[in-house]
Amino acid sequence: MHTIKDVAKIAGVSTSTVSRALSGNIPVNDDTKKRVLDAVKQLNYKPNFLAKGLKEGRSNAIGLIIPDIRNPIFPALARGVEDTARSNGFNVIFSNSDENIENEINSVNMLKNRWVDGFIFATASLDCQHIHQLREENIPVVLMVRNIEESFDAVVTNNFEASYNAVKYLIDRGLKKIAIINGRLSLSLYRERYEGYKKALEDHGIDFSEEICFNCSMANGNCYEVVKNYFSTHRDVDGVFATNDSKAIEAIRAIKDVGLRVPTDISVIGFDDIQISALLDPQLTTVAQPLYDMGKLAVEKLIKIINEKSKRKKKPQIDVVKSELVIRNSTI
Repeated sequence: MHTIKDVAKIAGVSTSTVSRALSGNIPVNDDTKKRVLDAVKQLNYKPNFLAKGLKEGRSNAIGLIIPDIRNPIFPALARGVEDTARSNGFNVIFSNSDENIENEINSVNMLKNRWVDGFIFATASLDCQHIHQLREENIPVVLMVRNIEESFDAVVTNNFEASYNAVKYLIDRGLKKIAIINGRLSLSLYRERYEGYKKALEDHGIDFSEEICFNCSMANGNCYEVVKNYFSTHRDVDGVFATNDSKAIEAIRAIKDVGLRVPTDISVIGFDDIQISALLDPQLTTVAQPLYDMGKLAVEKLIKIINEKSKRKKKPQIDVVKSELVIRNSTI
């Protein structure tokens, strides 16, 4: 089995230079890095990240806690996390919270016992005392998709702006009564999307009505019934903005089942651009989040914090990744 010394010999550099080139955390000039990588490839050298981690007092493991992997946005996010972590020598230990704060706290404790080097959360609640406790223990944390407050590093999308633009698109097409199908306002993403919806109506002189603000959750699966019950007796709404694609899909099914047509009678826009959105009939107009890239960025932020000697001195940064409207047949 080849060692780092063999790589250094072929590349014509020191073993410390090989370590720097492979870590990706310390600048190495391009020519030197190429020689090192060529030597690694030639020897089929596999860095021993576990030994490196033990030497540095690390586990080289990251804890990823998300609400529910069955939620269609999380596989792409998790894949972005895992691929990027692996390429940087980290493993990912994954746990579902099932949108339950007690489960989330239990997952944190379990992962702490496994000595993870840091956490990535799509947190289940605004009750974040357990996340503050991690900071007190100097354990790095990055929030993903769902932000809770500005004292944490986070990767989110431009929920307000993207929702505003989606509703504006419907208004620009002449629609006058636009419903919203939303989730829990205790979650930042739904609150921001709701505010974007309201602001678009306000800016274009359209009255806001609580009657056509429908709150649904994936947990109780009631979106279909809520939408169907309303449209069974009301035919005045001409547009629907759903704050995720799953809600939009349920809305389209309910609208069809009461004898209305999408988009002829009612236009529907979703949010996320999950894979099935382009396979529906009609294909779903939606706000596309760069989910894989958000997972990738969350890991990069976390690894940077892990590698900094002083993890708590810098002001937390919230990276806002832009989402954009994808026009398909559900609004044409």
